Amino acid sequence: MNRDYPLDKVRNFGVIAHIDAGKTTTSERILYYTGMIHKIGEVHEGETTTDWMEQERERGITITAAAITCFWNPTYMPKGDNSRKMRFNVIDTPGHIDFTVEVKRSLRVLDGAVVVFDGVAGVEPQSETNWRYADEGNVPRVCFINKLDRMGASFEKSFASIRERLNKNAVRIQIPVGAEENFKGVIDLVKMKFYTFEGEMGIDVVEHEIPADMKAEADKYRAEMIEKIAETDDTMMTEYLEGKEFDVATIKSTLRKATLACKIFPVLTGTALKNKGVQLVLDAVVDYLPSPLDIPAVKGHHPDTGAEIMRHADDSEPFTALAFKLQNDPFVGALTFFRVYSGSVEAGSYIYNASTGKKERLSRIVRLQADKREEVQKVFAGEIAAAVGLKDALTSHTLCDENNPILLEVIKFMEPVISLRIEPATKADQEKMGQALRKLANEDPTFRITSNPETGETLIGGMGELHLEIMVDRMKREFGVNANVGKPQVAYRETIMGEAEAEHKYIKQSGGKGQYGHVKINLKPLPALVEGEKIPKNVKRYDDFEFINSIKGGVIPNEFIPAVEKGVREAMDRGIVAGYKMVNISCELTFGSYHDVDSSEIAYKIAASMAFQEGCKRAKPVILEPIMKVEVVAPEKYMGDITGSIMSKRGMIEGTNPKGQVLSIIAKVPLAEMFGYTTALRSMTSGQGSAQMEFDHYEVVPPQVEKAIVEARK
Repeated sequence: MNRDYPLDKVRNFGVIAHIDAGKTTTSERILYYTGMIHKIGEVHEGETTTDWMEQERERGITITAAAITCFWNPTYMPKGDNSRKMRFNVIDTPGHIDFTVEVKRSLRVLDGAVVVFDGVAGVEPQSETNWRYADEGNVPRVCFINKLDRMGASFEKSFASIRERLNKNAVRIQIPVGAEENFKGVIDLVKMKFYTFEGEMGIDVVEHEIPADMKAEADKYRAEMIEKIAETDDTMMTEYLEGKEFDVATIKSTLRKATLACKIFPVLTGTALKNKGVQLVLDAVVDYLPSPLDIPAVKGHHPDTGAEIMRHADDSEPFTALAFKLQNDPFVGALTFFRVYSGSVEAGSYIYNASTGKKERLSRIVRLQADKREEVQKVFAGEIAAAVGLKDALTSHTLCDENNPILLEVIKFMEPVISLRIEPATKADQEKMGQALRKLANEDPTFRITSNPETGETLIGGMGELHLEIMVDRMKREFGVNANVGKPQVAYRETIMGEAEAEHKYIKQSGGKGQYGHVKINLKPLPALVEGEKIPKNVKRYDDFEFINSIKGGVIPNEFIPAVEKGVREAMDRGIVAGYKMVNISCELTFGSYHDVDSSEIAYKIAASMAFQEGCKRAKPVILEPIMKVEVVAPEKYMGDITGSIMSKRGMIEGTNPKGQVLSIIAKVPLAEMFGYTTALRSMTSGQGSAQMEFDHYEVVPPQVEKAIVEARK
């Protein structure tokens, strides 16, 4: 079976934005204009295709990333000419910060992104977070300033906010004609034509000459665009300085190269809700976003030798794929979404999971249209699909050919910042609850389950109150489990501020073979990793921990060194001050001894654990609390009350920005002070204020707060 679409005609891209910027509405128009649906569902009516979960439709928000395959013939192609018809694999991602994991993992496997902005608000907090994730993955982007039909909308202000807060290399390739209720269409600065969107649901893209009163403005912005594009290419720059005029093909090809290199981010505009501009965004996806052939070869390493391996987007190379998302489907069971980087795989064949070292049969492969499935026999390099029924595959696992194993870099996820106690409502719910929680945790790497061995309580952790509320709701609806939940709790952490040396001998004689383990360790705060710094062979570096083996002359045999590291890691799970997980610690093993007969792994593990606890007590242990970046938007007359309330919550105000008819306050506030803040804000602003917050960093708690936390834990 051969590939039905050549790789240069495939585009894998995501639609990303802050909540309420119009992302799902844009995705719904993409489906309509590509012919995948024949009736547009609206978010406010709870009928969209990509928001298919009950919780999404009830709340009017996106919770889980939805994958869609559709086909597009650019508007500039003559009717009936399908020579440039494209296959789009689109992922509509959530905009709410609590579900930001969906954006992060989607951007890892996508080649490009359409970033949607609210034409009134411009850049918002989650826009910045998503942009940062895209920067980390070097993902090319086109920008779409949406909602230009709304009162207070301003293309220029929104465009300025993109250049100021995200990247100064954003370049307008369109300008709007009219604004708010008078928004008529857009001028394409590349072709120098005016486009309107007519017929039912704006399906007909009609080309006109530029209105006379807009010609001077269009000329000015076109000159600015060409100068920016020319700066990215030496040949074009030389010709530009010589005064040469450029044709559309030259501008497009140079702009494409610059966009693929993330040197330029083209900016388009329109209103998805009023059906203006979306088709031209799809043309821009074709013209400027990468095909799988345009992205660099994916890097991995051999699971046994550690040797670096490169895999290209080529069907003839060995099969390599990354599992990036799990989903429990009520009809077919567990779905594992995967992106194929090289080679191909057929339904019914066996694949090798390099992350677990196990082989599994790939019984069925499906392509997704949100919640609908199309069964396929084979998938090729550059494609996104879902496997049915894989038992051991989790997010970030590498699926590959057993004879050519490779391990791809794992996706790094955020640690939960909030937790709550959960217990089954009845005895019948008890067993079902454990299974449901495990399945939900497999789906969402930022949803964690822990149990307190002392109290027997089960705690669930996540990215925010809404995140945990949705998970408990899903447990009830999808798995039929009723549960009682406690109040949300902050996920504090502990660390050390100083250095200390500690030594412990674990000796136990109880008749017969005894136990002997002896270690000496140095503890200090984890130093920041300098970019490009090479990690020595005797150092094992993790996100929140570093283990250095400085043992000389075999005073501890090599086979016991991993047990020492394991003992320290396990001791970090329960901190010294108040029992919270410890982070950001460097532990160096400097000395020890062993006994020919009595030494064992368990003895070294216990010795290391005891030495770590003793050392931490002398290394200035402290409690860390999550600090949130908060944006409050409200009319100016309430700003005095809002700033006062933020200051009373140990908050630091970082700035204010006018946004149309309202003001926005940016602040950093401890999460512990923010429970119930939305309700208090509504009351304070007569229902006119709103707040968004996202995790920013951990910070040492003040002494009086630490005292209260310790008392509460007793």
